[in-house]
Formats: sequence, structure tokens, C-alpha cells
Amino acid sequence: MRCRTLGGLRVSAIGLGAMPLSIEGRPDEARALATVHAALDAGVTLLDTADSYHLPGDEPGHNERLVAHALATYGGDTADVLVTTKGGRGRPADGTWTVNGSPRHLKAAAEASLKRLGLEAIGLYQLHKPDPAVPFEDSIGALRDLLDAGTIRLAGISNTTTDQIRRAHAILGDRLASVQNRYSPAVRDSDAELLLCAELGLAFLPWSPLGGISRSSLDGPSSTGSPDGSQEGLEAFHAVARERGVSPQQVCLAWLSARSPTVIPIPGASRPETARDSAGAADLLLSAADLARLDTATDHRRPPLTGP
Repeated sequence: MRCRTLGGLRVSAIGLGAMPLSIEGRPDEARALATVHAALDAGVTLLDTADSYHLPGDEPGHNERLVAHALATYGGDTADVLVTTKGGRGRPADGTWTVNGSPRHLKAAAEASLKRLGLEAIGLYQLHKPDPAVPFEDSIGALRDLLDAGTIRLAGISNTTTDQIRRAHAILGDRLASVQNRYSPAVRDSDAELLLCAELGLAFLPWSPLGGISRSSLDGPSSTGSPDGSQEGLEAFHAVARERGVSPQQVCLAWLSARSPTVIPIPGASRPETARDSAGAADLLLSAADLARLDTATDHRRPPLTGP
């Protein structure tokens, strides 16, 4: 599989988002483990999880334990696998997504994640979402302290703005490795953040990268009204897929990868065949004509850029 760089490390150009394996509608454990193993077999070396990926109010850390179990039971070499997890969000019994970015909480959450993952240090630990009730610099300071203590090796931030990226970078320097924002054909409101990541040399990890092409684990089934299953205006992804003899999802991930050499999509999967198909996008190179066609199909979803 082709590789890309994240914090000085080489990782697979396509990762695996493990969230669907632990939230509502999740598969049984055997299929969940088979899904992770299929991704590893296909060359995936970036696994994305979080302490809040679990059923509402039930089993905090379920996804982290599942990822750890999948790695422990895999028959191949996992030395080059980078596990990235996140802290600062919760899922109480009512199903909402809470936010807690206090330094005390983040440090305790990171220690708990480290224990569940069974690692010497967390490869990449990300602030899941800025907490409006906590000064942003305080939350980033907690990541700095975790880096200094050796609890984590690299730090990242998620669901952030260009201003917050610059502020985090000012505190962490080259130990800030990544930004994980929502980005897909249907949602392009992080174009400015993507451009800034390229400028600063940060990996950009799009979450829910298949939005507009297939169902999102967070958003439920799309209401598209299009016979090919795409959202209005995104039929071009399905047309290119038919012409190339691949899935629309592969075309989507290849298009995302072509946006910038810093982009590493992390599509979710709940079946082995889906994980294998997504991994195949790493070797799909779209032509300039294909990319122009897909860019045109998505440009109307891009907000005007007013500068970083």
C-alpha cells in the first residue's frame, strides 16, 4: 500500500475508522475483529479510535479495547501499526455527545486509554473537540504535559478552526502532528483547515470521508433522492466509478487523497469486505480529467475562503 507521513512516521495512505464497530448498529465481536484484521491484511497501518466510541452510557472505552484485542489476535506483524485515539468527549445514557476539555480530565482520560490499549505510549492522542467552557490553551497545555511525561508520542486536534490550529501549533510545535476534521464530497467547510495543514506540514485526517457517497455512522442514511445513491450533485463519483470498474467509495477516497499529500482518509467499516475495498483506494490514481470532474461536482459545497 502507498504510504503518507504523519508526525515523521510513515503510515498507510488509507486508515481505518473503528467507530462503527462499537456504536449503535455495531457488528458482533467476531465480525468486528475480522474487519480490523481484513484492514491489516490489506496494508492499513493507521487505526483510529476514541474513548467515547461506545453505546450510550455503556462500556466507555469499548472501541479501544476492541482495537487492542484485534491487534493482539492478529496473526501478522503489527509493529508498524499506529493507533490514534482521542479524549475529551463522552456519551452518557441519553445518547448525546458531551465535551470536557479540562486538563485534569484529559490527563486522566489519556492514562485510561493507554491502559486499555496496552501500549507503552499512545502513538497519537487527539483533543476530540475544543471545550467552550475551558480556555483552549489549557486543553493544549494538557497535551503538552502528556507529551513531556511520555504518555503520548504525538498530539493532534479535532473539530478545530484555522485559528485554533495556529494556536495549538504555537504551543506544541512539531509535536502537533495532525488535524482531524469532518471533510467529504458533501461537506467541504474545512477547506481552509486543509490548506493550513499543508502549509504547516500537519496530517489532515478527514472523518466521515464518504459523506454524500454512502451512509455515515453518525448521520444515519442519507436522504438523496438520486437513483445511484449519491447526494444531489455528486453523481459524478458514481459515474467515474462505473467507468473505472471500482466502487464509488474508492473514487471518493482517491479524490480526497488527491486534495493534498497531507490528507489521510480514515473511512469507517463494519464488514471485512468494506475495509478491504476502502484500503484499495490507496492504489487508485485518478486522471487529471477525473479530478477536475469531481472537483466541479463538489465546488458548490465549498464555502468562500476568506484566508487562514
